[in-house]
Amino acid sequence: MSLSESSSTAKNKRKILVTCALPYANGSIHLGHLLEHIQTDIWVRFQRMRGHETYFVCADDAHGTPIMLKAHELGVTPEEMINGVREEHMKDFADFHISFDNYHSTHSPENEAFAHEIYNRLHAKGHIKTRVISQLYDPEKGMFLPDRFVKGTCPKCQAADQNGDSCDECGATYSPTEVLNPRSVVSGATPILKDSEHYFFDLPAFSEMLQDWTRSGALQDEMANKLAEWFESGLQQWDISRDAPYFGFEIPNAPGKYFYVWLDAPIGYMGSFKNLCDKTGIDFDAFWALDSAAELYHFIGKDIIYFHSLFWPAMLEGAGFRKPTAVHAHGFVTVNGAKMSKSKGTFIKGRTYLEHLNPEYLRYYYAAKLTHKIDDLDLNLEDFAQRVNSDLVGKVVNIASRCASFITKRFDGMLSENIDNPALAEEVMAAGDSIAAHYEARDFARGMREIMALADKVNEYIAVKEPWQLVKDETKQQEVQDICSLGINMFRTLMIYLKPVLPVLADSTATFLNDELTWEGHKTLLTSHKINKFKALLQRVDMDKVNAMTDASKDNLLVKDDAEKPAKKAKKEKVVDNSAALNDPLGCDPISEEIQFDDFAKIDLRIVKIINAEHVEKADKLIRLTLALDSKEEGGETRQVFAGIKSAYQPEDLIGKHTVMVANLAPRKMRFGMSEGMVLAAGPGGKDLWILNPEDGAQPGMRVK
Repeated sequence: MSLSESSSTAKNKRKILVTCALPYANGSIHLGHLLEHIQTDIWVRFQRMRGHETYFVCADDAHGTPIMLKAHELGVTPEEMINGVREEHMKDFADFHISFDNYHSTHSPENEAFAHEIYNRLHAKGHIKTRVISQLYDPEKGMFLPDRFVKGTCPKCQAADQNGDSCDECGATYSPTEVLNPRSVVSGATPILKDSEHYFFDLPAFSEMLQDWTRSGALQDEMANKLAEWFESGLQQWDISRDAPYFGFEIPNAPGKYFYVWLDAPIGYMGSFKNLCDKTGIDFDAFWALDSAAELYHFIGKDIIYFHSLFWPAMLEGAGFRKPTAVHAHGFVTVNGAKMSKSKGTFIKGRTYLEHLNPEYLRYYYAAKLTHKIDDLDLNLEDFAQRVNSDLVGKVVNIASRCASFITKRFDGMLSENIDNPALAEEVMAAGDSIAAHYEARDFARGMREIMALADKVNEYIAVKEPWQLVKDETKQQEVQDICSLGINMFRTLMIYLKPVLPVLADSTATFLNDELTWEGHKTLLTSHKINKFKALLQRVDMDKVNAMTDASKDNLLVKDDAEKPAKKAKKEKVVDNSAALNDPLGCDPISEEIQFDDFAKIDLRIVKIINAEHVEKADKLIRLTLALDSKEEGGETRQVFAGIKSAYQPEDLIGKHTVMVANLAPRKMRFGMSEGMVLAAGPGGKDLWILNPEDGAQPGMRVK
């Protein structure tokens, strides 16, 4: 890097603090949690690669009535329970390669100090109000009941056994005091109404500021539009206190009164960062003071938008701290098109996933579907396997596996001084700015599409060049080295682009290439450079392991929730038995009616070469084939054909093969695109299917007679 480039980088260096929403400390991490943490980690790793001073903190949300009651149920103190859960959470996140600089707890001295400081500042400025309210009270347990600890009949539609604040049947929302036939979830007793003095944060005082801030670009448009509904109906004072018994921080000068968990939960971001600052010497005020020039980003789920985009910025404003630069919300995770289900085995814990599958599979799949919007993301398990296998194994890693053996065996591991096709290299390297913009905008899906489109071009180039054929000619060894050196370099560039998503695969790639994969490295080539022997970098996703994971999730449910119930027999997977058709093909599939020669003569059968093959998203049986009808390296005639052979072939195994197609079949418009012919295959179906291969010597375009 030149002196001027170094100065420019230093001048443009940003100071960034990033947080994830705090997981609640009474349960395990599941794949829904991991969407947010993976999304945030990818963005953080990208910023670090770009050279920005970036810190990533999180913590367990460790307060509230549910934690107090669960600890009592387990026979341990709340402190013992939350410490154990925190260790579990930290291990899960580490194994999914979430690169926190600090993972703390809201039950910490730092968080208590900031909660008291913010409250005292708000109180001194007149933003804390008190008034007496009536609440449902459990006379047996001697405690006030939060909304979700009350069950009863919906006051709107009279549906029984509904939550204390909303009805699952009619969707109505209401106060727990309106519930008919209420009962305590804690003891089963009939609650009574009891008065208590509560403390309120005067949110309406910040209405004008919040309306300006929510429209300042700090929020996605969908968020800002939703919050506008609250402004139209008028903001209400926010109850920030809870009565003893309660696990949390006691409110200053208010014995028996505790901060509501949502008061100190976001303050946990400050507490976790302060804990990091005290350990490392980072300047806390440089990131949180009112005049801070640093950037502060919160990544959250759409279900907690109100807390992060109304209550939290108002608290910070009132207490004299800076507000977030932006709050980025994402949607929920569904599995196979439906809400995560324990009975179906799709409520999958992070640890259960890790016991069966590589965490980078999930990191890539989430990245390939995440946009900057708040749409829900569906984890379709079959599509998950197909996409990872097609994109990462069949496209990206395939480039290295195609080229590396020639470099190591023929050229002593040395890349050529000159690469073949500089124009293609320039196109791949020039894409760095566009891909960086997609990362910055959190539009990861668009970035992954662009990377895979480049991988397709590199694979197509290698398929056309056929170094495996050229290497047989001793006069063309330099050409083979140049072609494969280009392939290795393009693999390196693509892995630089993918490093925020696939940090472990990137590390393995760096070892293989004897190179450090820096973001600036995408602008350069490795020439006259020695690489190491290629080893398999990534295994294919095995659907048997995916199915084992969902089965294990059902087993977990059985152990925890149905231990005393008789086990149901597992539903057997439908298996197609083709043994009869294989042993007696004519008997199972008799010869069709006679046709005349003129009928057959109308069919134009041609030899074609498969120059590309890929899975078709949301198609159970189809592979998209690109077929070359002549031997031209560029500009030749090609056809796109959708072939129902997915059960028998992996796309990467087809590239480079010759086969036979019906070339004059009228194009057929399908849901996935136009199919311009048909390839010939034999077999009864399923895995027992074989495309026709002509003898060596047959060339693309030749008629089959």
